[in-house]
Amino acid sequence: MTLLPSTAVFLAAAVIAVPLFKRLKLGAILGYLFAGVVIGPSALHIVGHPETILHFAELGVVLLLFIIGLELEPQKLWRMRYQITFSGGGQLIISAIALGLICYLLLSLESTLAIVIGLAIALSSTAFAIQLMKEQRILASPPGQLGFAMLLMQDLAVIPILLLVEGLAQGENLNGPPWWMSVVLVVGVLLAGRYLLNPFLRLIARYGSDEIMTAASLLIVLATALGMQHAGLSMGLGAFVAGMLLANSNFKHQLEAEIEPFKALLLGLFFIAIGMNLNLNLLVEKPAFILGCSIALIVIKTLIIFAILKLNKQTSTDAMRIGLMLSQGGEFAFVVMTQATGNGLMDSALSSQVTLIVGISMTLTSPLVILYSNLFNSKNCPRVYDSHRDVDEPKVIIAGFGRFGQISARILAANHIPFTALDINAEHIEFVSKFGNKVFYGDATKTELLKKAGIEEARVLLIAVDNSDAAISIAKSVKEQYPDIKIIARARNRTMAIAFHKLEVTSIIRELWAGSLEAADHLLQAYGFSESEAKKMTALFSEHDQELLDTAKKQQMDEQALIKLTGKGRAQLESLFNNDAQSLK
Repeated sequence: MTLLPSTAVFLAAAVIAVPLFKRLKLGAILGYLFAGVVIGPSALHIVGHPETILHFAELGVVLLLFIIGLELEPQKLWRMRYQITFSGGGQLIISAIALGLICYLLLSLESTLAIVIGLAIALSSTAFAIQLMKEQRILASPPGQLGFAMLLMQDLAVIPILLLVEGLAQGENLNGPPWWMSVVLVVGVLLAGRYLLNPFLRLIARYGSDEIMTAASLLIVLATALGMQHAGLSMGLGAFVAGMLLANSNFKHQLEAEIEPFKALLLGLFFIAIGMNLNLNLLVEKPAFILGCSIALIVIKTLIIFAILKLNKQTSTDAMRIGLMLSQGGEFAFVVMTQATGNGLMDSALSSQVTLIVGISMTLTSPLVILYSNLFNSKNCPRVYDSHRDVDEPKVIIAGFGRFGQISARILAANHIPFTALDINAEHIEFVSKFGNKVFYGDATKTELLKKAGIEEARVLLIAVDNSDAAISIAKSVKEQYPDIKIIARARNRTMAIAFHKLEVTSIIRELWAGSLEAADHLLQAYGFSESEAKKMTALFSEHDQELLDTAKKQQMDEQALIKLTGKGRAQLESLFNNDAQSLK
């Protein structure tokens, strides 16, 4: 089958399977795996050569590692250092040792293979577990944060595990550079990236365009990945390092938004390819062994995670639920198995068995969590944790960080209220950053960028962008998708104020209004009126002008109707002044 028909088959399989599995609350990953099984050699055999497709689809994992690197901000890691080190590290080490010993003692595998398999299946599925914790509304709670710390530790451990696999493979083959050369190369890339990537992105933002920024984002990921591969390391390592280099960059959210669509599609293709490579004949040949290993994997990891959470003084119900959510093997087990097989460290038959066991463990996780949650809720115990909030996530987003947005931001910062600011002007961001302000590059009219900036967790959005059309577009998009978020909008003129009113934005700030009234008050006092007289006159004027604006809002006037109401040129000004004079008598 040629490329175009194969692409159509992949898309059709994903479009059918993923919504179905999400509707059944089994997750998108299982939907992709199931789609791959159906169209692959084990079932309908619509598409052949799954191993070739898998090599291309690994780009999805490369982009995923880049996104993970972007999320690993040093400050965030430092705040969670104890949870990550002790809870996360303990889970990974104990699970790897327990599972590795079982492979070595009970399954009689060589020590090298037992180590690799133990480490691979000790990793849980980050995408899978995070989605389950979100659905159960437990992610922001103390037990959820401990589970997140374990996942974070696993994400950090992926690259060392991949390096270990390469090192063991080189030891077997006795060729290639020594292991310490990999460390030297990573350090070299870190140093080079620190001084090159951000200036490069500033240049692109200043002189490029949206599509060039997308191209630059992909270029950074692929160039670093290919560089690492050329040096004998994995492409995933290069992407991960590139992400970490940009974790504190002003371009972080924009890069995430640009990469996300490619990552999602290619990662979906990766899971479809894994499904196509699942050898279901093994399940028919050895059903007791495969199912037994899958259940054993779930039980062992659940008990280990349960014990760690109990040591952290969590309740038994919470500890068991988090244990079940993290009990499955993860997507990186597929990556490790693929790399181990490709490097000649493991034969394809054993790799197929491990991959199938991981796939079945993922299949069983969601039903087990749903069953446990139903039993848990039947005891009339609280399911959610409304009193616990993730204080590290900003609850305020400022779209537009010019002088208008900066004043609000300074007051928020003075009161230790976290916020995320977005601005499209690269030069502006560079200047503002010199004064300690954290502003991210990006066009706030893009919904995907707002998601990366935290709009789903935000309480308040301040729209302070200069462009009127962009401001209205942002308000419309947020009102449609996130109606519970409070919006405060900057209106540069009456037309904008009326447009915001049509969108049911209740907090509309007329940009020059308050300052102009204050200037008029001082002007009247300088002319000779007393302070009380001046304030009364400006108050009456303000009330009268608001009535005119309210009339325009009620009649849903557009710009042309508003001009007709007030007149044109001198006639408009004369009409306003005559109306003002009548109201002040």
